[in-house]
Amino acid sequence: MSLIDQVRLAGVVGAGGGGFPAHVKLASKAELIIANGAECEPLLHKDAAVMEHYAAEVVRGVELSMIATGASDGVIGIKAKKKKAVAAIEAACKGTRVRVQLLGDFYPAGDEYDLVYTVTGKLIPPGGLPIHVGAIVNNVETLVNIARAVDGKPVTHKTITIAGAVAEPISLTVPIGITFRECIAAAGGATCDDPVLALGGLMMGEVTDNLDTRVVKTSTGVIVLPRTHHIMERKLKPAKMQAAIGKSACDQCRYCTEFCPRFLLGYQVEPHQVMRTLAFTGTGAERFNEWAALCCSCGLCTLYACPEELFPKEACDDSKAVLRQQNFKWTGKTDIKVHPMRDGRHVPIKSLMRKMHVEQYDSPAPLCAGIVETREVVILLKQSAGGPTVPIVKVGDLVKAGQPVSEPAPNALGAIIHAPFAAKVTAIANDRITLTQP
Repeated sequence: MSLIDQVRLAGVVGAGGGGFPAHVKLASKAELIIANGAECEPLLHKDAAVMEHYAAEVVRGVELSMIATGASDGVIGIKAKKKKAVAAIEAACKGTRVRVQLLGDFYPAGDEYDLVYTVTGKLIPPGGLPIHVGAIVNNVETLVNIARAVDGKPVTHKTITIAGAVAEPISLTVPIGITFRECIAAAGGATCDDPVLALGGLMMGEVTDNLDTRVVKTSTGVIVLPRTHHIMERKLKPAKMQAAIGKSACDQCRYCTEFCPRFLLGYQVEPHQVMRTLAFTGTGAERFNEWAALCCSCGLCTLYACPEELFPKEACDDSKAVLRQQNFKWTGKTDIKVHPMRDGRHVPIKSLMRKMHVEQYDSPAPLCAGIVETREVVILLKQSAGGPTVPIVKVGDLVKAGQPVSEPAPNALGAIIHAPFAAKVTAIANDRITLTQP
C-alpha cells in the first residue's frame, strides 16, 4: 500500500486548524517540505509540546512527506524561544536531510505566506498556494499523524492546550469528540464566573459560551476568559453593530493596513479600503472589492493596530464571504515586492498580549501524561476541508477503537473519521454520531 493511501485511510488532516486532507497534499510533486511549528496564537503551546515530546515522529513525518512528493529538502520552523522544542527537534534531525529554521517571536510568523517567504525567500503568487513555489506546508502535529499512519494508527485523538482563566494551564491529549467542558475540568476548572471560550485562540479562533462544544481534528486549544474581559466583549458584539461602529467612526488612518502582515509582504491587502466600503452601505456588501481577497484573517488589524478599536478583520471576513459567493478570481497585480518596513513592523507576541490585556495568563502549558478519558463522544461529520462525511455505521452497532465510522462521499474532498475507543453507536443525526462506552 502506498504512503498516500495509508495517510488517506488514517484520516490525516491539517491539525493546525486548516483541516486540509493530508493525502491530497502528498499527491503533489514538491521541492521542499516545511513543518510549521511557529504556533503564533498567544497562550497556546500544543505545537511546542508536540515537538518536545514527539520530535522523532515529527522528523519522520517530514522524511515520509519528502519521499511521497519527491522533495529534496525538509525544514522545521520553530520559534527560537521554544528552547526545549528546538533542542528535541535538532537532536532528531541529526543524520537526516531535515533542518531547523529558527523563527522570531512575532505574530503571525506561522502564516503560510510569511513562513514560506522566511524559509525560501520566495513569495507565493497572489491567491496561490505554497506548492506554486515548490513547497508543501504542514503543521507539526499533522506530520506526527503521517508518521503514525504508516504504522497503521488512524487519527483518533487530538493534542490541545487549555489556557487562560483556568486553575492549571496544560496541554492534553484527548479523544476526538470529547467536550471542552471535560478538557477544562482536567485543567482544574475555570477560575472565573460566566466563562467564554476562544476555540483555536484569541486572534483567529471562534468564540462561544457553549462549554459542551466538541473537540475535532482541527482543534488546537481553547482560551478561557470571563465574559466581562475586554477582548470577549469585543468579540461578542453582533456583526451589525461592528459594521455600524465602523461606518460611523473609521477615519481612514491606515494603521490597520500598515501593520497587515500580507500588505508588508507586498500583497494587495488594505483593510482600511475595506472599511471605507462601510460608509456607502453600512455593511459594504454592495461595494466590497479585492482589497480583502488575500487577507489571512490574522486579526492584527482589529486587536492590535486600530487605535479606535474597530473591526477591520471582520469587515474583511465579510468581504471574502461575498467574493466566494461570486466565485471571485484574482485579477490584481502579480508583481509584488516586500515592503521595506516589513521587519521593523513585526508585532512581538509580548506586545500583542499587553495590548489584549492577557499578560496575566501567560504561563507554560506542559503536556499532561496520558490521555483524558471520557465515556461518551460526539463525532461531528464535518471536521476537515470539503463537505461533511457520510456515516458508515448505524445505531446499535458496536465499533472497535480506530474503526472508521464515517467517510467522504464518493469523489468528494474530505477525510475518514474513526472511533477513538470501543463503543456502541447510540445516536446518528444529520451532522454527528454519538458513541457511548458500555
